[in-house]
Amino acid sequence: MADIHARAGEALSSSAISQADRVFGFKDQMALWFSLGVGLLVMQVGAFLMPGLSPGLAALAIVVGSVLGAFILALTARLGQATGQSSAGIIELGFGSAFGKVPIILNVIQLLGWTAFEIAIMRDGTMAVIKQWLGLEGTMPAIFATALWGGILLLLMLGSMTSLVRQYLSRIGLPLVILSLLWLTYVFGSAASAKGWSTLFATTGTGEMGFWSGVDLVIAMPISWLPLVADYARYGRSAKGSFGGTFIGYVIANVWCYALGVLVILNQPSDDLVTGLLLAQFGLIALSLIILDELDNAYGDLHSGSVSSERLVSGFSLKTRGIILGVVSIAIASAIDMHAIEPFLLYLSSVFVPLFGVILANYRSIQMRALSGGGISAFNAAAVGAWLIGIATYHGAAQWYPDFGSALPSLILSFVLAKVFAALSDKV
Repeated sequence: MADIHARAGEALSSSAISQADRVFGFKDQMALWFSLGVGLLVMQVGAFLMPGLSPGLAALAIVVGSVLGAFILALTARLGQATGQSSAGIIELGFGSAFGKVPIILNVIQLLGWTAFEIAIMRDGTMAVIKQWLGLEGTMPAIFATALWGGILLLLMLGSMTSLVRQYLSRIGLPLVILSLLWLTYVFGSAASAKGWSTLFATTGTGEMGFWSGVDLVIAMPISWLPLVADYARYGRSAKGSFGGTFIGYVIANVWCYALGVLVILNQPSDDLVTGLLLAQFGLIALSLIILDELDNAYGDLHSGSVSSERLVSGFSLKTRGIILGVVSIAIASAIDMHAIEPFLLYLSSVFVPLFGVILANYRSIQMRALSGGGISAFNAAAVGAWLIGIATYHGAAQWYPDFGSALPSLILSFVLAKVFAALSDKV
């Protein structure tokens, strides 16, 4: 058994990113996480806050959820940079070399789902553009759009992730996306101003969503990136740059896109967000740029899925695994229902919120195990117990105390229990 633990430790040590490969500075991390935080999908989820919440409560939920979610994301990024480990490596360090495979499998499954959702939102956006531009709609444009974005995604998997971030996102993609967001904010902000901001904020919500439930929905987006963030943060040159770049880039993007989703729904006649964007002046151009930016989100999901699957399947290269997972995601996207996204997001949160509550509680011990290169246990009972109770808390809170939210109670309890259980196991 000790030999198995030692081999697990050696495998983790050999998979850590070397100092020579740590090429991401603060600006690279900020550009990456701003870009990953922007997307039609994020705006669509922001639109879900209405009409259950009033505009004022929606705004507060967006700020609170974004800051909390981005802070947790940035802490995990710092751990990834400090250890040089991928997200899958950190999970194994926290939960054991054997049991750690369980959350890793769940992570790969959810990354397939996320990639499919990203392809679907790009497809739907492209179909809206084609309909307005060429007057075409129906099955064939949908097939074309799915094949187009799926094919481009597979081609990107053949390239270098670090080159994509440093050469495309930072220099070309980021300025174009910021310009499109600025324009849409001006258009829909002007529409809100014409109606009167005081009148807008005096509007009452319908009440089917409580404030903390709204915070849960906002936190769901940054939380969804928790199982991926270390895959990129480990390439950071410093812990400070990885933390700061991740936090600042993501919190700005998340607040901006959620708020824009609310503004679009409040200030256009259709209850469909894509239609609302198209109705805006120069909306076709802005929408096209945002659709293009959605591609990096899909790439990020697929790249991390490929990295995580290395712990499950050997004998395939990173690119080969990425291509296989990409083909599966394209097939899923062909039949996906975008209206299923809200429960999908919240279900993922129920698994990964307490998971990373446990990981952050064991931050120091995970870092020490990673840097020492020593063996790790096959099963960390204290961590597993805290995680399972955290999942139960998430679903119990949603069922019996929905007004108080689920994410924060689950995160706090799993964090505290992981600390307590670890202390008790040390005394035994």
